[in-house]
Amino acid sequence: MTISKTKIKERIKKKTDSELVETIKLAKDKGQMEIASLLSMPTRKRIKKNLYEINKEAKGETVIIPGKVLGKGEIDKKIKIVALSFSSSALEKLKKSKIPTSTIKEELETNKKFQAEVLR
Repeated sequence: MTISKTKIKERIKKKTDSELVETIKLAKDKGQMEIASLLSMPTRKRIKKNLYEINKEAKGETVIIPGKVLGKGEIDKKIKIVALSFSSSALEKLKKSKIPTSTIKEELETNKKFQAEVLR
């Protein structure tokens, strides 16, 4: 479910985290409205996924988590995880498993045609 650019602009005004605001604006400018609308949600509704949930739900090569990746569980698939943020335990486990990770902002800045499966 995506929302209008105007609604996203209104939600951005309420955000205090400058990194988050930059990421939302970048996603909106790059035409990634689904990601922008999910990131602009209130913090209490933001998505949090554990590694075992990502492992179970991931179908593609690259997975976007428009929220935080938590460290419970393991990943046995060869996928790239792109998320707003990672817990320290999740990063540690992903590095140990040699799973590539990056933030949504980094991915939007480097890839011109950024397409991936969005897990909610």
